[in-house]
Amino acid sequence: MDNDNVTRTDGSLSFGGLTAMIIGSTIGAGIFTTAGDMASNGAHTASVLIGWGIAGIGMYMLMMCFFGLNKLRPDLTNGIYSYAKEGFGEFVGFNSAWGYWMSALISNVSYITLLFGALGYFFPIFGSGNNGPSIIAGSIAVWLIVALVLKGVQQATIINAVVTICKLIPIFVFIVAVLLLGKFDFDIFMDNFWGAGDVPLGLQIMSTTSSTVWAFIGVEGAVVLSARARRSSDVGRASLTGFLGILALYVIVAVLSMGVMTTEELAQLNNPQMAQILEAVVGPWGATLVNIGVIISILGALLGWTIIAAECPYEAARQGVFTKAFARSNENGSPATALIITNIIIQAFLLIILFSESSYLAFYTIGSSMIMLPYLLSALYYLKIAKGNVFAIAGSIYGVWMIISAGIVQFLITSILYAPGIWVYMKGRKEKGLEPFKPFERRIAMILVVMAIVSIVLMFIGVIDPF
Repeated sequence: MDNDNVTRTDGSLSFGGLTAMIIGSTIGAGIFTTAGDMASNGAHTASVLIGWGIAGIGMYMLMMCFFGLNKLRPDLTNGIYSYAKEGFGEFVGFNSAWGYWMSALISNVSYITLLFGALGYFFPIFGSGNNGPSIIAGSIAVWLIVALVLKGVQQATIINAVVTICKLIPIFVFIVAVLLLGKFDFDIFMDNFWGAGDVPLGLQIMSTTSSTVWAFIGVEGAVVLSARARRSSDVGRASLTGFLGILALYVIVAVLSMGVMTTEELAQLNNPQMAQILEAVVGPWGATLVNIGVIISILGALLGWTIIAAECPYEAARQGVFTKAFARSNENGSPATALIITNIIIQAFLLIILFSESSYLAFYTIGSSMIMLPYLLSALYYLKIAKGNVFAIAGSIYGVWMIISAGIVQFLITSILYAPGIWVYMKGRKEKGLEPFKPFERRIAMILVVMAIVSIVLMFIGVIDPF
């Protein structure tokens, strides 16, 4: 969003409105699933609490990096990838844009599997959201939303408000029910604390990274709201309040979940795990409430992320980062080409789910890994222009931690998704009559290709399994 073009009106956002929008846009499906997802990765209570602590501090530092960049370089209006382009050149900037786009569209894939997993509670034909009926119905849903967006339909404020309420009601019911009904068992909580010692604490902490990153994806969007603030001083206060509120909800839900069921029990739950945890607390109506909340929440999120996933390459193409084909729009002003290409890729991933029976966890892990590089590059650019800034230093360190803790397997898998972008970049450079690469960029491209080839070979022989 170009902040210079935003007109302030009497309806501009107050402190409360800003805070609500930040919370509503950041809390997605993750809060309904992270307790079980972390348990399935072998994380016990201590590692989960430490993991949330690291994520809370790290994501706050990253958020302040975005806030600082917005203040220092308000002219960079092309989002998270414009910082990488400005700081490290065209090709690095392109890869930041490409990674953010891949993360956005993979987010939609993961939402579809979770949506039909929730529907499976009411309609067993959908199972866990990754079977044939789920993929067929999910594909229909994807293209219906595409048709809607092609007509220029945007998410109205009232829809956002309803979706946010639907997210928060089951969460607060879960918290209140566990506490008031005395279902939190301190003995279970402590038994879960360290685990049996078969997995080192450090590895347990690292295994929480994908879940915590996924939970906070979107927090960088808070700075976009700054031009709509009634008072500029509200932006910082609302960002901090919203972020702390989100972190508090995640930690409370995690702690309470680990006092209701053992780690082993949590690891065996189907998505969305909160539904089955609440069912254990209050009975079947608890699972019904959570599943309805998840369904409505994800339907809203699918519309929003369909728009975001298409806007990423569309805006990048308008800025000359992607090939100009992505910049084509229809008579309704919708990014038609970017929208169609994005959802063809989503459809391809849905077919992968069908043949590999991949889960929501598998795809959001990949989506989280893809966004780690754009986050790190943004923090490094802030470090470059605000030398010595504490937030820039800490945000950069956290960015490096995210990539390292995700592990070599995820690092290799992301190269498979980054490598095809090289062709798009070269085509875009050719359209502008420019040489494809500078010498150091050519080396980066070669490394990406080699990594992708190695990763594919390792997948083929069964050494790594991305799904």
